Amino acid sequence: MTSDIPNSVILFAFGLTLFAGLSTGIGAAVAFFAKKTNTRLLSTSLGFSAGVMIYVSMIEIFPKAKVSLIAELGEVQGYTVTVLAFFGGIFISALIDKLVPSGQNPHEQVSLSDIQDVQQDVKKKKALYRMGVFSAIAIAIHNFPEGLATFFSAIEDPALGISVAVAVAIHNIPEGIAVSVPLYYSTENRKKAFFLSFLSGLAEPVGALFGFFFLLPYFNGLTFGITFAIVAGIMVFISLDELLPTAEQYGEHHLSIYGLIAGMAVMAVSLLLFV
Repeated sequence: MTSDIPNSVILFAFGLTLFAGLSTGIGAAVAFFAKKTNTRLLSTSLGFSAGVMIYVSMIEIFPKAKVSLIAELGEVQGYTVTVLAFFGGIFISALIDKLVPSGQNPHEQVSLSDIQDVQQDVKKKKALYRMGVFSAIAIAIHNFPEGLATFFSAIEDPALGISVAVAVAIHNIPEGIAVSVPLYYSTENRKKAFFLSFLSGLAEPVGALFGFFFLLPYFNGLTFGITFAIVAGIMVFISLDELLPTAEQYGEHHLSIYGLIAGMAVMAVSLLLFV
């Protein structure tokens, strides 16, 4: 199967995945410039990311998975496998969250007041630093399947690959913030905060490499459909469990909803451009 795919397409898919992963560094760069987090901007951006993720998952990725699986397995069985794989993706995300202790889980966000209060407390600083490090590890784990999604979507359809890469990239920006802010407040070291946040994003291209070496030789309509349905479930879970609750926690309910709608609108327009 690999030999049937042009090298230019494979390189394009890797490039998109690398772009999506390195966007974590944009959020990480906040640690360099922001002495105080802008809660209104953060709330809006988290809502925006959720809108992008939900829209592209339900409007683009899930239907693509269903069409692919129905073509392989037939109407009833194909649709059934699509639904099962979708909820399987949700289960995988929930399991990852369950295995990561709540105090070190990026989906269990601490409030900004809690972060700022630790600046004069050495023990709390150490705890916050540990949380930042484990957040980077947990985010890397979440980024791995997103790297697979970006890579395989670009292999199947370059236009869809671009849309998924944009969605993942936007999502990764607040993830970079989620790692860099606690690390910066606990260490007051901008370079360390940026570096660890940046590293967490490299799990995206690692996921692409895994897909290239271990999955691509078996890439067909069945594996494509199952992978995409799983990824749709993962992205929806992340949006509902992480992004929207965190946006609400920062106390800007309407801004998070406006961001959500804006994210859906931007993704809808971007998809129309490739019709």
